[in-house]
Amino acid sequence: MKETGEIERDMEEIEQEKKDDDFNSVQVSKRLQPWTKQITVRGVAASIVLGSVYTVIAMKLSLTTGILPNLNVSAALLAFVYMKSWTKLLQKSGISTVPFTRHENTMIQTCSVACYTIAIGGGFGSYLFALNKKTYELAGGANSPGTYKELRVGWMIGYSFLVCFAGLFILIPLRKILIVDYKLIFPSGTATAVLINGFHSQGDTMAKKQVKGFSKYFSISFLWAIFQWFFTGKGECGFAQFPTFGLQAWKKTFYFDFSLTYVGTGMICPHIVSFSLLFGAVISWGIMWPLIEKQKGEWFPSNVPESSMESLNGYKVFISISLLLGDGLYNFIKILYFTYASIYGKLKRENLNLAVGSKNETTEEERIQNEVFNKERIPMWIAVIGYTFFTILNTFTIPLIFPEVKWYSIIAAYIIAPSLAFCNAYGVGLTDWDMAYNYGKIGLFLMAAMSGKQQGVVAGLVGCGVLKSVLYVSSTLMHDLKTGHLTLTSPRTMLLSQTIGTAIGCIVSPLTLSLFTKAFDVGNPKGEYKAPFAIVFRNMAIIGVEGFSALPKHCLQLCYGFFAFAVGINIIKDLLPKKIGKWMPLPICMAVPFLIGGYFAIDMCVGSLIVLLWKKLNAKKAELMTTSVASGLICGEGLWILPAAVLSLAKIRPPICMKFLSS
Repeated sequence: MKETGEIERDMEEIEQEKKDDDFNSVQVSKRLQPWTKQITVRGVAASIVLGSVYTVIAMKLSLTTGILPNLNVSAALLAFVYMKSWTKLLQKSGISTVPFTRHENTMIQTCSVACYTIAIGGGFGSYLFALNKKTYELAGGANSPGTYKELRVGWMIGYSFLVCFAGLFILIPLRKILIVDYKLIFPSGTATAVLINGFHSQGDTMAKKQVKGFSKYFSISFLWAIFQWFFTGKGECGFAQFPTFGLQAWKKTFYFDFSLTYVGTGMICPHIVSFSLLFGAVISWGIMWPLIEKQKGEWFPSNVPESSMESLNGYKVFISISLLLGDGLYNFIKILYFTYASIYGKLKRENLNLAVGSKNETTEEERIQNEVFNKERIPMWIAVIGYTFFTILNTFTIPLIFPEVKWYSIIAAYIIAPSLAFCNAYGVGLTDWDMAYNYGKIGLFLMAAMSGKQQGVVAGLVGCGVLKSVLYVSSTLMHDLKTGHLTLTSPRTMLLSQTIGTAIGCIVSPLTLSLFTKAFDVGNPKGEYKAPFAIVFRNMAIIGVEGFSALPKHCLQLCYGFFAFAVGINIIKDLLPKKIGKWMPLPICMAVPFLIGGYFAIDMCVGSLIVLLWKKLNAKKAELMTTSVASGLICGEGLWILPAAVLSLAKIRPPICMKFLSS
């Protein structure tokens, strides 16, 4: 046993350690900028530029394939590149500048992500585009239930502000529970914070390499996009229609279309996503559609247009819907189960800790992060007043924009939204899997079924939008709050940055969609901008109104089969050992090429194979540079969309049409 003097000395050492920890914590807090200085005018200006660029990229991906990688890390990288280049340029011009900090980097990233998130969560490539006349006609026109509403910039901006801003306030009271108490990872938010902290703490060597890699591949991608443009005179021309594997494969949509955007996307996405897309393309365009095409005149009329829901197109749409619903339902139930099981487990452990008098151990770094996070509190009244205000406002204004929607259904949506938002955010924190679109489908089917045949389609699509927008914006905010927590950026800074970015996005996204619809043939099933998920969401609303009577002959049996396949493959994936299960295909990814074709899946597989080969040759360099190279490829070609749209509006056409014909 220890003597009394030794015990006293131990106690003094413990007390001194506590004082040292407290002193260090205070010193860190003193060194941090106040939250009012973390948001800068130049940061907001940079956010407008970067947010607009990413909105164009997100809009292109939404209107072509609907597959979007998580661009949070890419946005943090581009914010660093942009601000470092800008400050260096000013310094060379003899103009003194304020140092670029990790807090400003985090603020710009948050603002930019919030901006482009509106293009996704706002449904501009899915449920909102499903309201327009072209999608209405593709779904059957006067022969199908429901009406349409043309997409005007004015009402789209107003609608976006109404439905997206409510999501900013819904989870503010629970931010501490999700991030500090439950210690949820929020993988994308954590990865973004690690990158930002690395930029601002590990010196310029790593940052310079990543900036150089980004700049190099950005230039290559941008110049390649310009070069390709000269060969796309009209129709199916240019490198994008290159019959890589022969003309017969090209007719079945199997070719490499030289899109560096999708190559970059394949480099960022998990490899299984790319391979699942290719597997889905082989199953559908390689096997199923040729077989069903032979049944023309028996399974479906031979005299109907190819785009009609009564033709082969109906099988494409409804079978892809069955895959989406099967996969979505399984993952929805699984995430709910793990969410509630995890919450129950944490509560049980907390009760046990209270009973035995133990405490959760935290590192010094975590203690400082938690202190900064808790110190800059967001008042509860902001959340209550903000959410209540938008609930009341939306109850009166959304039925004015869409007369088909009843005021009481809006109130019902906002009553259930907080609990759904918490479940969704908790699931995102655990898995990085945002299920907002699945919760949105619940609103779609319920409101479509409740509103009747003529009003149900529009009401269902709007109901989907109300829930999905709130949930998507709120989960994005939690991601960014996690990033702020790890970079010691004030939660007030994060909320205000998210608000600014959301406001910018609510203006930029409708303008970007308007530019796309004027410059390109958006919604054409045979064009580049097919808007595949618009027809999917419209037909889901029709099913909600009419039931299974909307399906073509034998389509219901095929839908049952693929729904069961989607559920079964997920069960097998979860039961198998992780090393084997991770290579099982993802039904949600398989569904996309059922509608679009296999060309973009081949592009993404090329990107995935490049990363796999790179990791084999030099794993350390691949880990460091993959995000930079992929971001450069995506942003370079994405930036060319704006000049290409302007040239199209000015009636300036490419001078050459490069086409390939059989001899």
